[in-house]
Amino acid sequence: MNTKLHAICDSQGRRIDLFVTAGQVSDYIGARALLSGLPNVKWLLGDRGYDADWFREALLDKGIRACIPGRKKRKTPVKYDKRRHKRRNRIVIMFGRLKDWRRVATRYDRCPKVFLSAIALAALVIYWL
Repeated sequence: MNTKLHAICDSQGRRIDLFVTAGQVSDYIGARALLSGLPNVKWLLGDRGYDADWFREALLDKGIRACIPGRKKRKTPVKYDKRRHKRRNRIVIMFGRLKDWRRVATRYDRCPKVFLSAIALAALVIYWL
């Protein structure tokens, strides 16, 4: 059983919102689910999986600038701030810290709600440490 974790983090890598989807589901589903929970920020850093015109337009409607590289098969290349995009490592570090928790890394829980609860508990403890 595969799952994919989508997260909104602050500038220090602390999670704000989490969403779990099946592993074979597109990243667009997670983006659409987390779109309403975005805080008031100037920039959103994301990976290539979140590159969609509708997502970029939704971010612009909220006054958020997207720093998302375009997909490799995209017909028209998208400009993005490469230096700013390197700061996405804080998000990767957050996912690595979550995987330090054995229960999260090995996904013992079969129920998605219980698994998301374990992730939320781990994220809460990491936030306070």
